[in-house]
This record gives sequence, C-alpha cells and structure tokens, in this order.
Amino acid sequence: MTILIQNVHAVDVNFDAVTDILIENGRITKMAQGITAAADRVIDGTGLTALPGLFDMHVHFRDPGQTHKEDICTGARAALAGGVTGVLAMPNTTPPVDNADTIRYILDKAKDTGVSVHPVGCITKGMAGESLTDFAALKEAGAAALSDDGRPVKNAELMRQALAETRTQGMLITSHCEDLDIINGGIMHKGSVAEELGVKGMDRASEDSITAREIVLASSVGARIHIAHVSTAGSVEIIRAAKRLGVPVTCETAPHYFMFTHEKLRSRSANDRMNPPLREESDRLAIEAAVLDGTIDCIVTDHAPHTQEEKADFEKAPNGIVGLETSLAATLTALYHTGKCSLQDIVRMMAAKPREILGLAQVTLSEGAQADLVLVDTERRWIVDPAKLCGKSCNTAFRGMELTGKPVMTITSGMIRYEAE
Repeated sequence: MTILIQNVHAVDVNFDAVTDILIENGRITKMAQGITAAADRVIDGTGLTALPGLFDMHVHFRDPGQTHKEDICTGARAALAGGVTGVLAMPNTTPPVDNADTIRYILDKAKDTGVSVHPVGCITKGMAGESLTDFAALKEAGAAALSDDGRPVKNAELMRQALAETRTQGMLITSHCEDLDIINGGIMHKGSVAEELGVKGMDRASEDSITAREIVLASSVGARIHIAHVSTAGSVEIIRAAKRLGVPVTCETAPHYFMFTHEKLRSRSANDRMNPPLREESDRLAIEAAVLDGTIDCIVTDHAPHTQEEKADFEKAPNGIVGLETSLAATLTALYHTGKCSLQDIVRMMAAKPREILGLAQVTLSEGAQADLVLVDTERRWIVDPAKLCGKSCNTAFRGMELTGKPVMTITSGMIRYEAE
C-alpha cells in the first residue's frame, strides 16, 4: 500500500518541520515538501502532527490466564488507539511468564496485531521470590527484560544474584519497588485523605526503601537497573543522586503521578486506585520536575485492566488503571499545552528513550525507516468516555476529563492500523 501524507507537521527527536511523507512497501521512502506521487491513500495532514510510533515500556495485557480483563489482541487495539506501536508486557499473568514456552505464546499471538509486543520474563520461578528463572533460556525465547512486577523480590541477596546474572546475560531488570511488610494491607497513600476515609494507607517508605536497595545492589555488581512507576519525591531524589554518581539507573513514571494527588480518592472510586498510589501535592510536583529535568527517563502507563465487577468495591478492589488510550493526550494536556515541554521532549520520553533503554531498534521519521508513526491532532479537545475505550476494561482515572490532543491515525509497517472516527 502506498500512502502519501501531505503538509503534516513532523516531529522527531532531531527533526521538526512541515513536510510531506511518502510511504511505500512499509517504509518511508521520501520526506519533502510538494511530493507528487501516485498513492492508494492521500491524507491531508494540514493541522496534524506526525510523531514516531510511541513505546510504552510498562503494560499488563493479562494474557495468558486473565483474558476476561484484557488479551494481547485487545491490548494491542488499545495501544494503537493511543498511538503506541510497541509495548513491554509484564509477566504477572496466570501462570506467570517464567518459561520459554509462554514467551513464545505471547510473541506468536502478537505477531499480526500491528503492535510490537515485547514480553518480560519473571526474575523468579512462579514469581515466588525463592529461586531464579533460567535467564538465558528466557532471553533466547525472546524476553526483552526481566521483572517480578507486582510482587517485588523480597530477598535482597537473591535480587543481588539476579542483577549479577543480568550483567552476564546482557539483560535488564525493571523493578516494582515496594516493601510488602511496610504496605501491610494498605490500599492508598498513607496521609490525611486515607485517615479521613478510614482506610489503611501505603507509606512512602515502602517505595523509597526498595528504590534505594535496588540501586545499591545494582551498583555493587555493576548491573543496570530500571525503576518502575516512580511516585514519590523521595525516590526521585534517590535516583537523581545515583545518576550523579554514575550508577546506571533509569526510571519511569505515568501521567497520573504528575497530574493527580490522593485528593482524587475522596470520590471513593476504585478506578482511582493503583499501586503505587496517588500521593500528595509535594510528590506530584517532584515527579513533574523530574520529568522536565530528565531525571525520569520515560513516561509509561502501567496499563492494568480490571473488570467493572472487580472495581465495584472501593476497599476490596484490585489496584490498577488502564492508560494506553489516554497517555499521549494526558501528557500533551499537562505538559505540552502548559508550555512546560516540547513535542520533541515528548517523543524522547514516550518513543526514543524506552527503546534505547531496552536496546531495541529506534522508530524514526526519516527516509528509509520503517513506517511506524502516529498522526495527532494536538488541538483536538475530547472527553474521556470509558464506554468508548478500545480495550476490554474501562477502569480509567481520566473518566469524564477533557483532554487536549488526540491520535487520529496509527500506521505500522506502512499499514493503517487505527483511524479515529
């Protein structure tokens, strides 16, 4: 299929110009103004922005075993609607992704979705925290990283051994930093709102202590470490200090951590509960500052689908929210339209840096590159309607919120995979 996109504002890490983009046989063959070529589809890009396909390095597709919440195909559909063409899929499925066969199952199911789904293998067998998986076998099967996401490795010595083995294997651990003994049944941030609601809270020390532990352990064996979903001012400062010392640590956060606080939980909606939880205004400001100064490397979603039935009870519901379809729009709303960052900054955090951290091929807007891109109406205002989301679950913290900026078309390998109404 030949596609000609005319007069579009194209933005990449090192490119920002109005141009035409010609796509032939799955690749960008020409970028210039005034291209004249026969095409199966001519798209008027006036008023639209072309970005490289985004990469979300923290999603839960619930497949295998929990496909009533999401599966690889519906998760990919949600990703495409959000302009995301590649994802890192966490391993806390049923059963967990602790063997090569499950890695191959995920890759096989994802191959025709139009989204590059990169599975994460478990650090420990069954995510039980007792013995390490076969890292070499997981890597050979196609695991892009390792994690026991949702259930941190409690034993520090076992985690040290895991980090040492990743250096041998050339792999990366992404760590869910949480001390379960400190959490001890907490369901939201430990603070004034939790006290007023009469529910048990999660102390910041849970996240901060394990963030510090992982950095010390990684440094001790010369391994890289990636800190998942940073939510506290304390963790930001620990990571910032480690980076100054040259420790090879990277990290991520999600839009809800720089947009919302625990005040949102006053609604007693479980769709505002996730782990780590929404914190206080001081934490929100610290997260935003760390995104803007580069301490936080990536913006992700921690896309975590749950059914409406599971989310019905505020105190008993599982943690997690969906986010693939709102992540770019939320980031544009909170950071770009407020003048705090540029579109190039967003491309760096949501497309280039995640792929760099994982050692994956970059997706670029350049002649000869594979045609993976998203067309965005950066000025379009829309209300988030949970009933219109493309995934199986609708547990979004952005429900009813007006966002500015919306993906209108997503192209992968030269094929139009998503087109907005």
